[in-house]
Amino acid sequence: MHCQWKALVDFINMKILFTKSLDHEKVAEKLGIAALSGVEVAVDFVEVIKTEFIKTKTFDLKNYSLIFSSVNGVKGFFENAFDADENFAEKKFNKIYAVGSQTKKELRKYNFGTFKLCKNAIELSQFIMENSVCEKFLHFCGDLALDILDEKLQSQNISYQKIPVYRTALLFPKIDEKYQAVVFFSPSGVRSFAKFNSFEDLKIFSIGSTTTSELEKLTENKIITSQENTLTDLLDLISKANSTAGETDLKD
Repeated sequence: MHCQWKALVDFINMKILFTKSLDHEKVAEKLGIAALSGVEVAVDFVEVIKTEFIKTKTFDLKNYSLIFSSVNGVKGFFENAFDADENFAEKKFNKIYAVGSQTKKELRKYNFGTFKLCKNAIELSQFIMENSVCEKFLHFCGDLALDILDEKLQSQNISYQKIPVYRTALLFPKIDEKYQAVVFFSPSGVRSFAKFNSFEDLKIFSIGSTTTSELEKLTENKIITSQENTLTDLLDLISKANSTAGETDLKD
């Protein structure tokens, strides 16, 4: 009975750590529906990585297709004053490929559309290998970008080059407070957290498959992964998981 009561208390006082700074009010409001099942959710945020733009000499982008796989990649591109031409009427226009809806939204801020949107790098590499083998690709990314596109495309002799426009530093925070769940947003964020913190007894939530792949190297815990690779979907998953947990313990 004591153990059941302790489990119930833990869920009623669910504390979730997000490994990224987000709007506290919006997150709390979204997760507040869990309280309908008796689960009180508290959220905290910690930065596990930091980024800074890399000064890169601009060059002519004619005849290249451009890949953006992160918001910072888009920002770094324009921070360095690169200029793309997506006018399909022009002979040497730039096709723009994006990974993730947030990346697409960031491109729209600069009045650029997206030729192809994919959920992750694996999906994008598959699309390119099936539809765009004759194009030459430039990937504007961070210095720690995964080698998925590099390995997949070059193995098929598809022209591909990374152009690092921002640098990622791992902050390696040590978390002393106890949390029941942790939310991850990138492979580098996972590595940063894992340096001085344990995954033991944690519920784990992940923004997408590449982040989940990194987590699977470090823990056998169940990982709940967003299939949409969006914050909205991830918050829905967290809310549903906590609501279900609360209902189960209340029945017990």
